Amino acid sequence: MATHSVTFQPEDKTVDVPTGMLIAEAARQAGLEILQPCGGQGRCGRCAVIVEGAGVRRRSTIRLSSEDVEAGYALACQTVIEDDITVTIPEQERVERRIVTGRSVRKVELPFPYDPATMQPVRVSQLHLHPPSLDDNVDDLGRLKHGLSELGISDIELPLPLLRSLGDKLRQADWQPWIAFEMIGEEGSGRARLMEISAQAFDPLGLAIDIGTTTVTLYLVNLTSGEVLSSAAEYNGQIAFGEDVISRIVYATKGDGLHQLSARVRETIHELLTRVQKRTGIVQEHIFKVLVAGNTTMIHLFLGLPPETIRLTPYIPAANRVPPYSANELGIEAHPLASVECLPGVASYVGADITAGALSSGLVDSEDLTLFIDVGTNGEMVLGTRDWMVTCACSAGPAFEGAGVVDGMRATKGAIEEVWIHSDTHEPTYRVIGGGKPRGICGSGLISLMAELFVTGAIDRGGRVNLSLDTPRVRTGNHGPEFVVAWADETETGKDIVLTNVDVENLMRAKAAIYAGYHVLARSVGVGLEDIQQFLIGGSFGQYVNVEKAIQIGLLPDLPWDRFEFLGNTSVRGTYMALLSRQAHSRVDKVSQGMTYIELSADNTFFDAFTGALFMPHTDMSRFPSVAKIWQDGNGDEVQDEQK
Repeated sequence: MATHSVTFQPEDKTVDVPTGMLIAEAARQAGLEILQPCGGQGRCGRCAVIVEGAGVRRRSTIRLSSEDVEAGYALACQTVIEDDITVTIPEQERVERRIVTGRSVRKVELPFPYDPATMQPVRVSQLHLHPPSLDDNVDDLGRLKHGLSELGISDIELPLPLLRSLGDKLRQADWQPWIAFEMIGEEGSGRARLMEISAQAFDPLGLAIDIGTTTVTLYLVNLTSGEVLSSAAEYNGQIAFGEDVISRIVYATKGDGLHQLSARVRETIHELLTRVQKRTGIVQEHIFKVLVAGNTTMIHLFLGLPPETIRLTPYIPAANRVPPYSANELGIEAHPLASVECLPGVASYVGADITAGALSSGLVDSEDLTLFIDVGTNGEMVLGTRDWMVTCACSAGPAFEGAGVVDGMRATKGAIEEVWIHSDTHEPTYRVIGGGKPRGICGSGLISLMAELFVTGAIDRGGRVNLSLDTPRVRTGNHGPEFVVAWADETETGKDIVLTNVDVENLMRAKAAIYAGYHVLARSVGVGLEDIQQFLIGGSFGQYVNVEKAIQIGLLPDLPWDRFEFLGNTSVRGTYMALLSRQAHSRVDKVSQGMTYIELSADNTFFDAFTGALFMPHTDMSRFPSVAKIWQDGNGDEVQDEQK
C-alpha cells in the first residue's frame, strides 16, 4: 500500500501514513490530539483543520460552509489522506488539559465510625511460625495455613504468583511474616484471599475511584485508619474522543477505538495516582484494594467491554454486575494481586455512580419522599424512600459542563461562575473563579446568566435575544443574535465573551431533559413534584448552582429553597464508604437490585414533558408562580398577553 507524508503545523511534525488513513488518526500517530467532541461522527465541526495540498478526500463537509472548504478547511474525522499534505491544527482546537484540584487535601469525613477490627477490607497481621526442622517437616504452605488458622482463617485463596515465592518470603521474614489478606465470601465463613507476604510491617492502602464522563476523581485511603490520605481529580482523557457517552460508544465501534478509550481512562487514573503518590510518599505496591464507580458506559470502557448495545434497542449492557479482577489484569498500578472491583449498576443509563450516590446521599435511609439527581452529562435520577426506589436517566448532554457553548468552559480558573445584570442598563457584573480576567463561562455561570437575561428581558421565554434593546451588549455576531458578557479588553483571551441564541437553545434542551425526567419519574408513581419532601443534588457541577437561578430557568421545580440540598460528588463518597465497610458495600448491592428502572425512550410522556419544558421556565407558567411574578413585574403586560 502506498504511503504519504503528512506534516502537522505549527508543531512541524511529519509522519508517513498509508492511503486512506483519516487525518485524525494520522495526528495521533504523530503524538498530537485533535478534539472530537462528537466521537468522530462529523456532527460538531470542532475538529476542523486547514489542509494544504490536494491529496485528501472529504467524506463529509457538514458543519463547514463552502467558503470554509474553499479556504482549505476539512474535518479531521471525515477526511482521508490520498497524497502528501500539510495540516495546520488551529490553536483553539487542540486538547487542553487543566488540573482541577490543587495540592491541598480537604478532610473527608465518614458518616459512620470506622472499626478496623471488624470493617477493614484488607488486613495486615503478623504470623509467628515455627521454623521447619528434621522433627517438624510440614511443608511451607501447611505451615502458613496453620498460622492463619490462629487468626480464624480456615480456607485460603492463594494466587499462583504468591505460591511460587512463598518459600523465599517465609525464610526472608525468618518465619515471622506480615500477611496481607482480604476476607471473602459470607461473613464469618473464615475464607480469605492472600495478596502479600512481607518481612516488614506496613499499612494497607485502598483507592476509591469515580470515573465520570467528564472528570475522574480518586481518593487514596489508609485502610487501617480509614483516613483519606489524599485526593485528586482530572478531566477524563476520553474527552478527546467524545464529550458524552453516546459519542464515545460510537467511537468505540471504530477500529481500535475501544482500546484507545480504555487506555485513556487508565492513563488518567495513573496520572492521579502519580500525583497523590508524590504528595504522600506512599508505595504503590501497598495498594491492595481498588473500588470503582461510574455510569454504565464508563465502567464498560474501563473494563474494555464493547458498549455498543447500550445505545441500541432494547438497551442492554454487557454486564451490570462484574466480578473483581486483579490490578495486574486491568493495568492498574497497584500491588499486582490487588483486588479491583466495580460497584454494580442498574441499567444501560443508570450505573454504579447512582447506586453509590444513593448510599452516600442518605437516600437509602430516608423515610421522606426524596428525589436524588446527579446533574452531569447524563441526567440520572432516583425517586423514593428507604423502602422503594424508581430510577431513570435522560440525555442532558454536556452543555452545563461548558461544551456545545461558544464560550463555555469547565469550572476552572478563569471561568465566570456567577452573573448579575442591571435591569435598566443591561450591564453585567460577574464573578470569576480564581479572580482575574475571564476566559469563558462555566455551567453555574451559564445558569446564572440565562436567568438574569430572562428576568431582565434581554432574552424572551423561547430563549431568543432581544435585539431591540438600547444597548451594544445585544448584537448579531458570527453565530447569530448574541449577548456580550465581557468585552475583549476585559478578557484573558482578548476576545469578546458572548452567549448566543444557539448556546441558549443547547442549554434549554439540557434543562428541559432534566425537568422532564423527574416530572415523568414522579408521575410514574402517582405523586406530584410538590409532594417531594427533599431534593438531593449530586455531581460536582451541582454544588455551585444558585437555587433561585436554577428555578428561574426551569431546571429545578418552583418549591421552597430549603428542600434543595447540594451534595457534590456523591459517587466517590459512596465508593469510599463501600471501600471501608462490607455492610455499606452490601447495601449498594441491594440498592442496585431493588431499583425499578424506567426507560424514558419507551415512554411518550417524556417527549411531551420535554417539549413543554423548552421554554423559560416552562410553557405552563403556573408551575413557576414565583418566577411568573418576577417576570410580570419586569415585563408589564407581556405575561398577561401570553397567558390569554
